[in-house]
Amino acid sequence: MNPQSVNFKLSDYLSKGFELLKKDFGGVLTGFLVCFVMSIIPFCGYLGMGNFYKYLRKKSKGLPASPGEIFNFDDFMPYFILQLIVLGGVIVLYLPLALMMPAAAYISADNGGGGGLPFLFFPYMLVFYVVLFYFVLKGFYIPALISFKGIKDIKTAWNISTVMTKNNLLNIFLFSLVASILGSLGAILCGIGIILTLPFTYAANYFAYEDALQQIDKDEIAEIGTPETF
Repeated sequence: MNPQSVNFKLSDYLSKGFELLKKDFGGVLTGFLVCFVMSIIPFCGYLGMGNFYKYLRKKSKGLPASPGEIFNFDDFMPYFILQLIVLGGVIVLYLPLALMMPAAAYISADNGGGGGLPFLFFPYMLVFYVVLFYFVLKGFYIPALISFKGIKDIKTAWNISTVMTKNNLLNIFLFSLVASILGSLGAILCGIGIILTLPFTYAANYFAYEDALQQIDKDEIAEIGTPETF
């Protein structure tokens, strides 16, 4: 691989996600439901997601794919470690808030019930979400690197992802926001409909991953020159 900042094609990924759904909606939906079942198993949510992306790759390329492949545990350990890191990060970010609550209540009591909590709470939550989104966006390509490139070391995957997302954080944020809104329309319009629309988010993400990995793949022939034909 040749890690570099990728050319993020927001609209292409959304349109290709819709095309894949139209092409094989039943297959994508079945895979999503199996992925959902995997997410119920403790510490297997990220693994199910990663395996679902492998399944979508086969579907998009017209290769035979069975939903049962999503119950594959070959990548369990890297996704397990990733989940522990995410959980630990959230706990670390929430810990100051847990310590802040008693102090805020005390200040509020001293002020006769006036504005101690909002004064501390809202600035902290703003910083909390900025930090959270920053790390989530910088690690956007980690699932693709684990599932498609077989990178088991989370630190290595993180380092590569940070290079790939350079100068693209806003585009990735907008893409994730639009894909999430479109994928959640089923819940907004009709609760059960989320099962029909949420697979779109995964399909769009898959195409974002696939295109980015193609951009960073080394073309060894291009690097050494076209070999002579004898």
